[in-house]
Amino acid sequence: MIANSIKQKHGGPLRRQKIRLSQFIYLIVTCGFLCLFLFPYLYLMLSSFKPPREVISSTPALFPSQFTMDNYLAMFTHLSIGKYFGNSLVTAAFATLLSVLLGSMASYGLTRFSSKLGNLFLVFTLGVRLIPLISVAIPLYRIIGEVGLMDTKLALTLIYTSINIPFVIWMMLGFFDSLPKELDESARVDGCGMLGAFIRIILPISLPGLATTAIFSFMLSWNDFLFGLLFTSTAAKTVPVGISEFLTAYNLDLGPMTAAATLFSLPVMLFSFFMQNYIVRGMTMGAVKE
Repeated sequence: MIANSIKQKHGGPLRRQKIRLSQFIYLIVTCGFLCLFLFPYLYLMLSSFKPPREVISSTPALFPSQFTMDNYLAMFTHLSIGKYFGNSLVTAAFATLLSVLLGSMASYGLTRFSSKLGNLFLVFTLGVRLIPLISVAIPLYRIIGEVGLMDTKLALTLIYTSINIPFVIWMMLGFFDSLPKELDESARVDGCGMLGAFIRIILPISLPGLATTAIFSFMLSWNDFLFGLLFTSTAAKTVPVGISEFLTAYNLDLGPMTAAATLFSLPVMLFSFFMQNYIVRGMTMGAVKE
């Protein structure tokens, strides 16, 4: 009797069935959304292993009739993919390093010295970030040409850094704001200046936030096509611009294009996969105010 009353009180078998049914529905919905988001990339990846005639077939199929590496061989034959990968990696890495360094220092100063001027600066940086990039492309084209940096990795690095800094400032603002100011005061009592407290105390604690911000900054630079197309021609050409060479007015070579796109996506996907713990911790850090 007592056991039956406890089961009835907590819902018993009927409640467990409802929970299982809700979990099953949740699983079905999750799988549906997962398939929806993964299908384009899965189709791209499988197409890169199809024979060239199947990639451009008018009756497309998801799986290739036979797996082949012809598209990858054609890509390496017609495209200097190694050089373009190097250019993309150098510009994205240095732009990420500079933007995270300068942006985090600015964000830290804004959280520790709150003022009306600082708030105005924050609104200004947000406004700069919201401006469509195409609207600043022409003035930047003139400036880069005048200073003689056209078709150089330095030009792309500086442009990507200037674009990413507002994003870094706003991302790091919540992280630094959640840290108690007593940490700074303790560091100063131990003899650190403001810069020393920032480097020795604040930065190590903010590592998940820094890692998350760095990943998103790297992806913004890595995926850029507009500025790479405008400011590079041969020496500093990046992978997205190189892939577009397969599309001309007289030809559309989809096979090698799918192979290059698959290779181009792998570094960011693998990097994000191994850094997923930092991403989750970084995105939730500073979300709760005490």
